[in-house]
Amino acid sequence: MKILAKWTIKDYHQMIDAGILDDRQVELLAGEIIEMSPEKPIHYNTTRQGVKYLEQLFNNVAEVRFNGPITLADSEPEPDIAIVRLPVNKYQIHHPYPEDIFWVIEVANTSLKKDLEMKQTIYANAAIQEYWIMDLSQTKLIVFREPINGYYQSRKEYTEGEISSLAFPAIKISVTTLLGLN
Repeated sequence: MKILAKWTIKDYHQMIDAGILDDRQVELLAGEIIEMSPEKPIHYNTTRQGVKYLEQLFNNVAEVRFNGPITLADSEPEPDIAIVRLPVNKYQIHHPYPEDIFWVIEVANTSLKKDLEMKQTIYANAAIQEYWIMDLSQTKLIVFREPINGYYQSRKEYTEGEISSLAFPAIKISVTTLLGLN
C-alpha cells in the first residue's frame, strides 16, 4: 500500500489558513490528516468535568487546556486535556510544543484503539513524559510513563485512589473524581 502524501506541520497550517479544512473535525497524526471521532455526551461531559477539577487543583501552577491542539514534530493532535506550562500568553503565537507539556489526557469511549496505539506512539515519540487515558468503557484510568524510543516503558491502571503526576508529585488527584464518578 502506498501512502499518497505525508503532510508537514507547515502544510497543515497552510490548509487551515486557506480554509480547506473548515467545517472538518480533523487532526494531523504522524503526517496524516485523520477525521476525529464524534463526541458522545458522556465523552464531552466527562472531559469538561475533568478539566474543571484539574483547573481547581492546578490553579496558578499550570494551564489546563480543553480540546486544544499541541504541536509535535509531524503531528498536531488535539488531546482532550493537556496540562502545560505557564504563562498562557506564550500560546498566542503557537500551540504548546513538547517542552511545554507536562502531560496529556485522552478520554476514550469509541476511540480507545486509536488512543492506545497511534496516539500512544505519537506522544512517546515526542517524549511527553506522561500520557493518561480515561477509558470510559471500563471506567478506569490508564497511565503511561517513561517514554523511550517511541514506547512508554510503564503502564498502570487505576479505578480508584489517588494519583500524582510526575511534574507535580505533591498534588493528589482523585481517580474517581477525574473519571466523573463522584
